Formats: sequence, C-alpha cells, structure tokens
Amino acid sequence: MLYYIYIGNSQTAIDHLNKVTNGMFVAVSGARKAAKIIDGIRERYNTSILYEQTDTEKDCLDITNLRKRFPRVYIILITEGLPAEARKAYLQAGVNNTLPPQADETSIHRMTQFLQVRQKHKMQEFSQSHRKMLNTFHLPAWKRAFDILFAICALIILSPLLIGTAIAIRLESKGKVIYKSQRVGSNYRIFNFQKFRSMYTNADKKLKELNALNQYKMEEEAADDTPDIRFDDLTGSSDEEANLLISDDFIIPEKDFFRQKAQSKESPFVKIENDPRVTRIGRFIRKYSIDELPQLFNVLKGDMSIVGNRPLPLYEAELLTSDAYIDRFMAPSGLTGLWQVEKRGGAGKMSAEERKQLDIKYAQEFCFRLDMKILLRTFTAFVQKENV
Repeated sequence: MLYYIYIGNSQTAIDHLNKVTNGMFVAVSGARKAAKIIDGIRERYNTSILYEQTDTEKDCLDITNLRKRFPRVYIILITEGLPAEARKAYLQAGVNNTLPPQADETSIHRMTQFLQVRQKHKMQEFSQSHRKMLNTFHLPAWKRAFDILFAICALIILSPLLIGTAIAIRLESKGKVIYKSQRVGSNYRIFNFQKFRSMYTNADKKLKELNALNQYKMEEEAADDTPDIRFDDLTGSSDEEANLLISDDFIIPEKDFFRQKAQSKESPFVKIENDPRVTRIGRFIRKYSIDELPQLFNVLKGDMSIVGNRPLPLYEAELLTSDAYIDRFMAPSGLTGLWQVEKRGGAGKMSAEERKQLDIKYAQEFCFRLDMKILLRTFTAFVQKENV
C-alpha cells in the first residue's frame, strides 16, 4: 500500500489529491502531526509526504527536520511554481519532487509507478548490502528435513480447511485469495510472505473513508503544531529508535501505546474496532490464526522453517542492523518462535528489547529439542486459548 501524508491547509488541494491518489491519504495541518503518523507506518519506502508550499523559510525548516528523522520517505512539494533561488533552498532541505495542487491522474500515476520501482530497488539494495555483513547462515539438514515432512503432513491434514477457506474468501469478495507482503528472513533475505486475504480488495477506499471519520480528531490535535518543533523530542533521538510494540497489524512506540491506553483514545493507525476493511471471513480466520496457514508453502519453498524467528517487515529489519542485533538473522525464520510462546505463557506483555533478546537467544541455542519444546508449547497455548 502507498501512504500519502499531506501537510497543509488547502481544502481544494486536499480534496483533489485525495481523489486521484491510489492509496492511504491523510491530511494534517502541520509537520508535528505528520511525524507522529509516519512513526506508525512500517513501509517507509512506500510513504510520501505531500508538503504544501507556504513560507520558504518555515517550509525548509520543517522539511529539513522531516528528512533528518525519516531519510527513506519521499517528499513532494505541492506548489504552482518556484523561482530558481527558492527551488535550490527546497532541494537542499530534502525535497525529492514537486507537483501542482491540481495534478492530473496521469502525473499521479507516473509518480505511483516510480515509487513502486523505487521501493523494489531500495529493498534489493538493503538485502544485498546487509547480507554482505553476515557469515551466511546455512539451515542444518535435520531442520530442513523436519520442515519438509511437517509441512507436507500439515498440508495434507489441513487441505479441507485450506480449500474451504479459499472458497469462502472468494465467495465473499472478489480478488486474490492469497495476500503477499515482503518480509526479511535469514541472512537478511527478502521473500514473499503469504497469508490468506482477510480484507476487501478495495481496502484502500475503505481506509480513506475511515480517515474522513477521524479527520475531526486529527484537526483538533493538529492545533498544537508549531513550526520550530524538534522531532527528536517527539519520538526519541535521531540516532536511537524508541522502543516499539510490534505485531502483524501495527507498529507503535511503546510510550505512545501506554499513553493512548491510559487516555482510552482510539488511533486510526493501531487497531480499529469493527474495521470495515476486514471481511467477515477475515475476522474469523484472524481470530483462529487460519490466515497464517499459507506460510506452510513458504516452508516448503525454503523461505521459512516451522520454528524460528518471525520474519520482519523491511522497516523493522532496518532497525536491527547493528552488531548487537545482527545475530537475530543468523537463524531460520519461522511460523512460531521462542518469544511467541514466552509471551503466551506469561501475562502477554513483552517489551521490544525482550523480544529481540529472545530472538538472539534462539539463534544461538536452537536445536531439535528446543524446537520440539516450542512446538509443544505453541499447540498447548492454542488449545488453552480455545478453551477459555
């Protein structure tokens, strides 16, 4: 999905660009609110800031701070035209491109195609550069043999469920049955991570409707925006990422999560109650983790193992490239892992750092006995959950 964060107050430009862009579109009045939203988006290479030109000095200060905080985000200046001196200032601040407020669909389509190519190139570049840092991990023969045997048996036993789920998804909403997203696995290798589709194919449009419903809340919060805010004060220093709470559905800084929980405020970028993008079948298969079953085909292909560290979205993997965390990727990627069973076995609360350390522990200690222990605890936890 492409994400467009519009910073500005021109309602005419907002309405027009919201219609012609194909993706998630959010409009805010200031850079501070935009920074908070971007911190909740994992696909940074798929994120574009549409910055409305106003005052050159103020704009360049905001854009410089945004570029420093989010170096991977694509920044587009919304302007009717610029003199040469102003153009140079905006480029130096970090602007990548410009668009007129009433850009036609052809221009938007070309930009979208470019962003998709850019994302693919950046992911390949990331994978190649970081794989050079590693002594390549090789999956032991015993583990590969177990993965193949387990996956084949599971697919045979679960084939009626797989076929029934695929038919139910197709009957409820047209579109592909399998949803693919790119994840980073062992040796920083990027692969297509498979799930049963649990959302409508026009989920982007429904998400725009949700954004419209939340627009008033965002406008109220945007009233606090100031042009000279330092983004380091919002989300941690530029050199050190804040602790993140991570799931397959969202990423949010830990301190923001607890603040939102304490204030009992809903966030459109965390979890949306009765999310209209999710189908009825989707809710059911998510509840019982049936949507994860296509990953058995990832196991057969060799992308993943049955037991291992969960493969991460690119954005999350980019935060774990230092020497302290690189061992995490010197292990198989898996359907279930050590921190998942530790979380289920405890109170369900675990910090980002605790998860990282458990992933590293598994990478250093994994063996057949540990894998069997994790599998047993996974099945036990699942059965206990169903009996609650």
